[in-house]
Amino acid sequence: MPAAVRGEEERVRELTGAASEYTRPRGVGRGTADALWARGVLELGLGRADAALEQLEAAGREVTHPLLRLPLLPDVIEAAVRAGRPERASEAARSLGEWATALGQDDLAASARRCLALTGPDDEAEEHFVAALALHDGGSEYDRARTALLYGEWLRRLRRQIDARDQLRAALEGFERLGARPWADRARTELGAAGGETGLTVHEDGPISLLSPQEREVVRLAAAGASNREIGAQLFLSPRTVGHHLYRAFPKLGISSRTELAGLLAS
Repeated sequence: MPAAVRGEEERVRELTGAASEYTRPRGVGRGTADALWARGVLELGLGRADAALEQLEAAGREVTHPLLRLPLLPDVIEAAVRAGRPERASEAARSLGEWATALGQDDLAASARRCLALTGPDDEAEEHFVAALALHDGGSEYDRARTALLYGEWLRRLRRQIDARDQLRAALEGFERLGARPWADRARTELGAAGGETGLTVHEDGPISLLSPQEREVVRLAAAGASNREIGAQLFLSPRTVGHHLYRAFPKLGISSRTELAGLLAS
């Protein structure tokens, strides 16, 4: 799982492939589920929500006891919401809330409140985000950074830029300490779009400097392999608007198709 959080795609595919080759023929459902979970987390961090949801739901089918599925649920819920398929989050959200109440663990309760912010009424989201952050105190830095990122994204969509910067900066710092590169990239881009200092300097003569913050985020997700619909679901844009951003970005970058994006950004 650490390799998945760090976005080490080749390493994750190598390790999970080897694990699945051993566990599947022997009917070791828990082992197969862990491999699929790692792949799902990798895809989610890289912005490929549809692929993440497919892997995470497959992981859940490999185990029969609800307690074994419990660690997967926050990722399933976020993947479903980011993929624009909130109906596939509803059962997971209900189950997570029930187990969080029954077990009384702060880290689980924090995840449940974060997921309520994603799936519940928008006018209750902030209450859930704030409660989740309080419950994260002393717990997992990764989970706290995940909550801060989602809270910051939500605040930015409401144009509460100053509040958004505080959360996005906290998320960025947390992810960077953990070496969670794809998650840090997302937080950094969101922070820049909210008008915050990201710690990066764009070369004045570089083509990326010609893009707006929104275009940069669309381009980053497209380079990672996300479809227009996946990008739109994550950024709360229509697929048509995503296509428009790419149409405007390509000439600025000196390219003509999305297949050229990954190489351009890597350079």
